[in-house]
Amino acid sequence: MITHLGKSRNMTYHSGMDNVADDVAKKAAQTSLTENLNRIEIILCDTQDGANIGSVCRAMKTMGLTHLTLVTDRIYDEDRIRTLALHAYDLYEERKEFLTLHEALKDSVLSVAATRRIGKGRKTSRVNPQQLADRINEMGDGKVSIVFGCESNGLSDEQVKECSMVVTIPTSDAFPSLNLSQAVQIITYSLFCRLNPYAGTSNVVDAARAGKAVETCANALDGIGYFKNDDEKAFTKEFLGDIFARAAMTEGEIQRMEKIFTKTKNIARYANAAGAPTAANAENM
Repeated sequence: MITHLGKSRNMTYHSGMDNVADDVAKKAAQTSLTENLNRIEIILCDTQDGANIGSVCRAMKTMGLTHLTLVTDRIYDEDRIRTLALHAYDLYEERKEFLTLHEALKDSVLSVAATRRIGKGRKTSRVNPQQLADRINEMGDGKVSIVFGCESNGLSDEQVKECSMVVTIPTSDAFPSLNLSQAVQIITYSLFCRLNPYAGTSNVVDAARAGKAVETCANALDGIGYFKNDDEKAFTKEFLGDIFARAAMTEGEIQRMEKIFTKTKNIARYANAAGAPTAANAENM
């Protein structure tokens, strides 16, 4: 009896320790999830009805997201916002506001346009919400901005160009349109379900730093006569900007990328001085 009692006590002890360990692991996982969600902001561009802003606040807060940014010059009926937001009205109270999307995205390491429309200038590749969550999960630190357009027309071509990538919610061809808060709810739900602790710990450069690197690389290409016209230069800069953002580069990596382009320009200068063909004529060779 004593022996069995000893075993029972020992088993109870270990069982208790296991439960404590499980609780610690769960708390650590929840903390990591919270930290991961905390770097995501939702940006609403020129929302027309304040009630939709309130609904978005509620959709965000139920999924653990708290950072709301508005790109607008409108003045909203705050009673309509409060009515739909309920206990998530604090997200609106603590919002950030900008007049342009470009300003709003300056400190983001990844900017994502939420749109289902396709066409010239609206990116050639896109991901669904689950793939977006996986992409974010693979990144290091830094703010991720998910951008939504107005209720009537969604994001403009120019607004999509400001972003690094596109996320599209799969819907029925018979009636593919979602309202604003529904779209936010689906995407934030996917993020909440799939985001895990960071896979990386490196600090990713923000949009402003990546933009400077794009200018450096484009100027190097310009210096060897790469561009046929201004349109090609603008397209190449947009392309490089998208690639740099999706690559989630660290400062060291982006400096290495700049060096590749500037070194290529310098080599081309020496080659030209020696009478070698110019890079501008490379396509005709």
